Amino acid sequence: MNWALSGLRYPSRVHMFSRRRVGGLVVALLTLLLSACHSGATPTASASPTDTQFVPTASASASGSASASPSTHPSITPSTNLDGISVTGDFGKPPTVNIPAPWAIDKTQSKTIVQGTGGTVTASSMIEVNYWGANGYTGKVFDESFSANKPISYAVSGFITGFQTGVIGQKVGSRVLIGITGPDGYDSSGGNANIGIQVGDCLVFVVDILSVSATGPSGATVTPPPDLPTVSGDLKAPVVTIDTKATPPSTLTVQPLIKGTGKAVTAASTIRVDYAEYAWSTGKLVKQTYGYAPLDGALSSTIPGWQTGLVGQTVGSRVLLIVPPAQAYPSGDPRINIKPGETMVYVIDILFSYE
Repeated sequence: MNWALSGLRYPSRVHMFSRRRVGGLVVALLTLLLSACHSGATPTASASPTDTQFVPTASASASGSASASPSTHPSITPSTNLDGISVTGDFGKPPTVNIPAPWAIDKTQSKTIVQGTGGTVTASSMIEVNYWGANGYTGKVFDESFSANKPISYAVSGFITGFQTGVIGQKVGSRVLIGITGPDGYDSSGGNANIGIQVGDCLVFVVDILSVSATGPSGATVTPPPDLPTVSGDLKAPVVTIDTKATPPSTLTVQPLIKGTGKAVTAASTIRVDYAEYAWSTGKLVKQTYGYAPLDGALSSTIPGWQTGLVGQTVGSRVLLIVPPAQAYPSGDPRINIKPGETMVYVIDILFSYE
């Protein structure tokens, strides 16, 4: 497949990108995810799931729905707040949680146990978290990621409604206690028998927010050599100007323009990026995500120039890539008017990365 982002989301037309949930592209240690709904070309590289982690995603609920049945628990008076639940322990360490089971909550709500000072989680963010989860009625823990030190990374929009409510507006570095009602958990799927959740059961989560996706590049500005294409415009709408009469470089050129301070991209990373793609011979924009929605996917499913050029670059960075034909579209691609032998130029903002 010759699309520059062969493993990422695809445009519904040139310059316009459809956005679907990142859930089907997550390559973390996930157990109960449904298969992603794909259209067009799709990623082929993914890690094998294990049976060691539950993830509180909307798609996770369906795996337990077939055998789940309506609740047989006696009714209890739901609490109006989270004051009855105690949480001790430092951020980053496994929490000690005391739930006065059987316990329920009248509406989904959260309490910040430790206040962070980092970036703020939004509905469109991707986040990395450690979590501890229990059934409020039984008090039993159904899973936690602290002990194995295996945080998960996911799009906020892919989590169950109650989890989204609890983390949106929180800051990186925060520890958050979340109480989730049945309707905001798994009631619509008949509960989740795999983790012992019946219809009506409320959920209790303790979540440490480790990182959040950037909204744009941020960091130290790097001055590029004068013989490269120039990037102008503001951070949300970069424009690349190419001297089309000049001979393009014959080897891959990687030039950071802004050096971010986040996690470094590895060959095994899944990334979120904004980018613009230009053809050297014409100097014209081929496609871009700026003004639409970032793209998410495995670096290993992108063109070779990206796989080589983005490794080692950090989240928050803006990178200029000049990719020779052999590492981009060796045979061209008529669907996006790329002729054989074309050198491609990219400006790429790295917004998130995880393994």
